[in-house]
Amino acid sequence: MTAVGQRTEGGMSIGSVLDRLRPDFPDITISKIRFLEAEGLISPERTPSGYRRFSLSDCERLRFVLTAQRDQYLPLKVIKEQLEAIDSGVAVVGSTESAPRRPRALAIAPGEVSPEEFRANREVRISRTDLIARSGADEAFLAELLRSGLIVPGVAGFFDEDAVTLARAAKAMSEFGLEVRHLRAFKLAADREAGLVAQIAGPVAKGRDAGARDRAEEMVRELAALSLTLHTCLVKAAVRGALDR
Repeated sequence: MTAVGQRTEGGMSIGSVLDRLRPDFPDITISKIRFLEAEGLISPERTPSGYRRFSLSDCERLRFVLTAQRDQYLPLKVIKEQLEAIDSGVAVVGSTESAPRRPRALAIAPGEVSPEEFRANREVRISRTDLIARSGADEAFLAELLRSGLIVPGVAGFFDEDAVTLARAAKAMSEFGLEVRHLRAFKLAADREAGLVAQIAGPVAKGRDAGARDRAEEMVRELAALSLTLHTCLVKAAVRGALDR
């Protein structure tokens, strides 16, 4: 991979770059590319009139970044460190061909949570019947989860994969004697944590620069991952001596 500042023949517009990357990364947008540039991951040349001109090397770097985010769930700061190591000759880049995407699985303690786990999934439409079948919950238990607000269907009445995971977890906890009303405490704690994240990232999203929205979304994912890691550690510390109380 060619380092930032070194150029190969090229001179593509940002639209041409999108055309190259979209077959493997359908969610890529112009604002996403601008955001990655603002973060120092790529450095396209500028024409005298200010237009970006991308080299083949720039496209190669973008593919490396997007693949690392999608397949390894790496945060941008780690990807940037890898690129800097490659640029300095400390590391070598492997194949930049698109690898098959791994199934998304929420990380569970111990260990840090990846920000990529908070990236929006492609729309999944799971019916109420399928949700019951996949989660092991019965109709009455699901109705309680819906009434409590622990599970919220989409606009069209369908559910996503997170709803399946949540229903399974709630069902497993009910086997220990916990009722849905007891789980409301978890929902309230999650809402408070989300509120703190919104207070920090909200003003960033309202910025007028082109990459403001993408920067805010990246910040939300980073903060959400850190919040979940912190929450996990605090719960672990609190329950260690639970039997001695």
